[in-house]
Amino acid sequence: MKLLIADDEDTILQSVCKYIQTHCDRFSRVYTAENGQEAIDLALQHQPELLLLDMQMPLKNGIQVMQELHEAGLRPMTVVLSGYDEFRYAQQALKYGARDYLLKPARASDIARCLNRLADEYEGSQPDAGEQSHHLMSKIRNYIDEHYPQNLTLSSVAEEMGISGGYLSTLCHQNLDCGFVDYLNTVRVDRACAYLEQDYLKTYEIAHRVGFRDEKYFSKVFKKIKGMTPKEYRSARK
Repeated sequence: MKLLIADDEDTILQSVCKYIQTHCDRFSRVYTAENGQEAIDLALQHQPELLLLDMQMPLKNGIQVMQELHEAGLRPMTVVLSGYDEFRYAQQALKYGARDYLLKPARASDIARCLNRLADEYEGSQPDAGEQSHHLMSKIRNYIDEHYPQNLTLSSVAEEMGISGGYLSTLCHQNLDCGFVDYLNTVRVDRACAYLEQDYLKTYEIAHRVGFRDEKYFSKVFKKIKGMTPKEYRSARK
């Protein structure tokens, strides 16, 4: 999980950040912001799951930060840091979905305990890894089924899905028992079979329609998958 800490008091910012990094092992990244605008920019860039947010900061206060993130569709689980005379800000923050508020001065251990509790809550609300993998693989297959005529590559599809090429390759092997290219070729060959059975397009035209740029390579792949050449398949279906 990713955590963003926003506070204009450098002593608090650094001490809390150091304590979290030393005593919590569940945050893969901890980002820090010294003013409201920087908090917004970092949140939009890194999309943290948790946000520790001071109410009174330069440029934009905590309420403005929450407003802009809310308008951008980002709703990190937020813990508000508020001074005693700023309780009205905390009340406004709760209306924007803040999950908890801590009154300053707050001990780093109390802050960490609060963040850990919300992290437990967040993780408990997420689908398990198997369900996430199945859902993502379904999206990948649907995307390939719709865009197979295009010049698809492992990296281009991974970028479209927002994952790395290595992870996409792993998903294919785990869920399809084959690599990305093998699955893509199978989809293209299946579509080519439908064209061959209609018997009105030439082989090179079919190859281009289903995403192959070279007729010879298309024939080679087709034979590997179907055990016969496109010409033989067409003759067998007549």
